[in-house]
Amino acid sequence: MLNYFNYFTEIEERFQQRRGAILLLSTLDWALIETWRDAGIPLEAALRGIDAAFDKYEARYKAVRRGGRRVNGLAWCAQAVMQAAEELREAAAGTAVPQTESRESGFEPQRVAAHLESASAALDSAAVAPEACTATAIRLRELAAEVRASSTDNDAAHNATPSGLDMEALERILTVLEEKLFAALTAAAPEDLLVGLKAHAARELAPYRARMGAVQLRQVERQFVQKQLLVHYGLPRLSLFYMSQQ
Repeated sequence: MLNYFNYFTEIEERFQQRRGAILLLSTLDWALIETWRDAGIPLEAALRGIDAAFDKYEARYKAVRRGGRRVNGLAWCAQAVMQAAEELREAAAGTAVPQTESRESGFEPQRVAAHLESASAALDSAAVAPEACTATAIRLRELAAEVRASSTDNDAAHNATPSGLDMEALERILTVLEEKLFAALTAAAPEDLLVGLKAHAARELAPYRARMGAVQLRQVERQFVQKQLLVHYGLPRLSLFYMSQQ
């Protein structure tokens, strides 16, 4: 299983490297990365696609304009990433899947538990969808207790929580909890807030519509609205992808 942190950070670093200047990724960019992850796009394909998109851009514009405008969004690379993923799938057809290293750094039980406890505390003080937030907070504390217990019962190098629950399984549980929480927040949110968030997403996506398929556009818009809804209410992401690296 690919190191969680690497998927985000390596994509961010490659984009910044090829752009030639530091540019903090936007909410839209992070939503796009998350759709790639959810769709099972390999990190290799994402990096290849970013390189291919910039190679094409540079070949087209470098000779025409010196110091021209920079690529300002990861969505510029979306089409090339999808193409790279398809090429990798075709190349891998019929080949054996290599064994991957089971160890993953950064997932010490105490750090994971602290992430879950921090999220539960934020949900306890939520002013929206109180029943859903309280239920989610209780479940997070249960998971945190299990993870803390694993630090004495299991070798941390195996990334295992009690009862054989590994970090990939824990992530699946957190994904389910997030989806249920998003549904409750969406139901509780005022209509004008949701309309405004969708309009914001549409404006952000407008420059890239020609480079993204309809399905991908819908997925990114959905991720964008969900992220902004959490920001609006001051609520945390539960996924281990958002665990502090400090």
